[in-house]
Amino acid sequence: MAKKTHLWIEDTVRADGSITLRSILEVPNGSRKKLWFRVPTKYSDTIENSHDSFVLGALFFAMRRSFDLVIHGIVSPSLLCNLEEFQLAWNCWCPDYYKRIDIRADIEKEYKNANRQETAITAFSGGADSCFTLWRHRKGFTGRQQRDIKAGLMIHGLDIPLTRTKDFELAVERSRKILKSVDVELIPMATNFRELNDNWEHAHGAAVASCLTLFRDHYSDGLIASSPPYNKLNIMLVWGSNPLTDGLFSSDCFRIVHDGAAYGRHEKIHHIAGWPEALDNMRVCWQGERKDRNCGRCEKCIRTILSFRASMINLPASFDKDITDKHILALRNLSKKQIYDYQQILSFAKMNGCQDSWLSALERCINKTIRIRRIKYLFKFATKKIRGS
Repeated sequence: MAKKTHLWIEDTVRADGSITLRSILEVPNGSRKKLWFRVPTKYSDTIENSHDSFVLGALFFAMRRSFDLVIHGIVSPSLLCNLEEFQLAWNCWCPDYYKRIDIRADIEKEYKNANRQETAITAFSGGADSCFTLWRHRKGFTGRQQRDIKAGLMIHGLDIPLTRTKDFELAVERSRKILKSVDVELIPMATNFRELNDNWEHAHGAAVASCLTLFRDHYSDGLIASSPPYNKLNIMLVWGSNPLTDGLFSSDCFRIVHDGAAYGRHEKIHHIAGWPEALDNMRVCWQGERKDRNCGRCEKCIRTILSFRASMINLPASFDKDITDKHILALRNLSKKQIYDYQQILSFAKMNGCQDSWLSALERCINKTIRIRRIKYLFKFATKKIRGS
């Protein structure tokens, strides 16, 4: 008999101005893990204690243990159908890491709300990707893909640790200024999802989708801003949020939409160049000591600053300090994804007629990194061949 993880929904707790939706994951050896979501009490009318959300939150936890998942509650059969295909994809990509499991619920029933409006809520971190998604839908250059975004959901416990309460509050205030400028409400939320210890690079899409799905009683769509664009999928497909599998987090009553994959990061920044509230309050950094602002020195900050330069945009107020050519040349251990990003920034800057010294520094950095990666690959290949002979 297959081993099973049991998911039990606990009573909702109202305390200290917030409402907490809770669940328990019980694994075959009897140990238990908690998974919870928390929002301010003022938003209690906009959330629904959705078992679908907890299924999404527990998905990678169960798949990497190869334990079938039993939900003691009501789950949308359309979601369960989509998650079968989702598992097939991830099992193909990471067969040694994720196994196909059976997901069953005590009751399978589609959720219906005849009074809900066709409106959307978007996950909002304050970064370039989420700013671009919000901007393009509010300004109406999405064609038939247009969504009426009414709220941005900022989630504590994902990129900002739960222990950094003050940092999250300050980050919320920065994001609130961005959203207010386009007449969109900011909803703060917290979750302990990362305490499940899933591989974050793989599971972050499911984490965001689980949070958005809690709002299915009030919104018809939940948007996740794209990370890798379509033309980068050949080198970065196995990523937790991607245009192939994000839609499989949907059910018949709530659509999860992967948004903006036709655009690279430098193109997104170019499009929001005329939005001062976004430029002045954007937060892209997660490595710096202060989680509410940009350190200006980590790789992601450097990449974003160069995207501004490539678009001929002066350094915005969201960055306290600029970088020099030395900071560019000091970049080390760049991944294939990062190399590709810098190559795109370089091409975009040249197309815009930029001739500053940083282009030469970036070109040298890229070429050096490619040479080092090639040497490492050849050494690894030669070592493997020697061992096999």
